[in-house]
Formats: sequence, C-alpha cells, structure tokens
Amino acid sequence: MSSSSAAPRRGEKAAAGKPPMRDALVAAAFQLFLERGYEQTTVDDIVALAGVGRRSFFRYFPSKEDVVFPDHERCLADMTAFLASGGHEDEPVARVCEAARLVLGMYAENPSFSVQRYRLTKRVPGLRAYELSVVWRYERALAEYLRGRFAGRRDGTLQADVIAAAVVAAHNNALRSWLRSDGQGDASAAFDHAVGYVRSAFGAPAAPPADERPEDVVIVVSRRGAPLWRVVQEIETTLAGD
Repeated sequence: MSSSSAAPRRGEKAAAGKPPMRDALVAAAFQLFLERGYEQTTVDDIVALAGVGRRSFFRYFPSKEDVVFPDHERCLADMTAFLASGGHEDEPVARVCEAARLVLGMYAENPSFSVQRYRLTKRVPGLRAYELSVVWRYERALAEYLRGRFAGRRDGTLQADVIAAAVVAAHNNALRSWLRSDGQGDASAAFDHAVGYVRSAFGAPAAPPADERPEDVVIVVSRRGAPLWRVVQEIETTLAGD
C-alpha cells in the first residue's frame, strides 16, 4: 500500500490532525527529495523536517533507500500469506497471478505517490538497484510457492522459476505502462492483459461453458443379430458408468 495510507504500527497513535510518525517521515523525505534531490538529502534533513529524532527514523526504516519503498515489506508479507492460504484445488499459475495483483494494488492505491517514486527511481541509479532487489524477493516468493506445488514433476523447479519470472515480467510491463501514463487509466485492465499471456502459456486451460461443451458420443460394439433390447441395455449400462 502507499505511504499516505500506511497504518501506524501497533501501539503508535497519531495525534489529532497529524499523520502517524511513519507517514510523516515518508512525506518529509519526498518533499526534500523533490526540492533538493535524493543524493543531496540526508537522514538528518528528513528528521529535522518531520520534527523527530534519528532514532525515530531508524525505528521505521533501516536506511534512506527504505523510505522510498515504505510498504514493500508489508506487501511481501501479504503476498506470502495469500499464497500460503491457498488450497490444493487452486490452479497454481492463476494463484501466483492473483498474488502479483496484490503488488499492483499497492501501487494503484495511491497513483500520485507511485508516479513520484517512479520518476525519482529513474533518476537515481542506487534506487534502481534497490528496486531490483525488491522485485527479486517477490519473484522468489512466487517461485517457492510454485516449487511446492510442482514437487515431484519432471523439471518442476525449472517450471516454477520460469513461470515466476514470467509473472513478474508481465506485472512490471503493466505497471510501468501505467506509471508512464502518470497513473491514468485502469491499471488492473493492463495487468489482466499482460498476465493473460502467462496463463495461456503455462496455466491449465479453462473449461468451456456448459452450452459449448461437445456432446458425449457412445460407441457400443454388439454381435450381429443381437436383439434390440440387449443393445439398449448395453448403452444404458455404459452411460450409467460415466
């Protein structure tokens, strides 16, 4: 989820009319990043603008890079829990596609913040590298789920890794197209279109609607000259066994 909607940690209460401290730190950081530039902004600058101490900053964010991506840890935990809550009846490829949708939702929840972060990340090589490490963790979570579901298959681990990478690539294609449009349009529709390629390539084919399914054809082999009632009986026995 986005910084403006991030819930305060357990035990933290925001004063009336003031954002939670975590949100205040993110807001202060991005204000300074836009005004001064990322490299020129220090943690001391951020805490001074937010009106808190350095300890407060590091209680929420291990580094300055982490304040740019304030909700990925929570989103990764949510995605991992979603995958773990699935049952054996869930089609694996469809499940990982829906897990990736949770990440898209985090960005789409606050388009203005996500677009700001996208523009900042494009300008700062260190942030691009950090973002790649975050994406790799999402991909590993998807792959671990698929490895469990494909255990015992020939090339199950290979299939899991390839499909996880394909889901992440499809997600990123849809997300970046949406971010390049300044967060306009329907991000979910772009995502559905992108992961449609993954599901068609790797997922189980969807069952056709009932009115489009082919009718059953029953072939009965009987001796020449057998009475008609015997032929009918054999057909009924065959159909009853389906």
